[in-house]
Amino acid sequence: MLKHVGLLTHLSGSLLVGAALIVAVATAGCISSSRINNQASTGQQLQDLEKSYRDGIITQKEYERLKKALIRKND
Repeated sequence: MLKHVGLLTHLSGSLLVGAALIVAVATAGCISSSRINNQASTGQQLQDLEKSYRDGIITQKEYERLKKALIRKND
């Protein structure tokens, strides 16, 4: 009897994960792809900006100013 309960628990857990995956895939098209690409691009720009600051290419003041401007532009 315990084997059956364990199997049912495992199956119901698997079904829940499968259902969640189906919902995630089905709703993925509802998000604007241009917005996603824009965010990825913004993230990359922020990483590049931070690297420039760490490498001494720009000052901390320039880094803060450019970071704020980049975030404001893409907000």
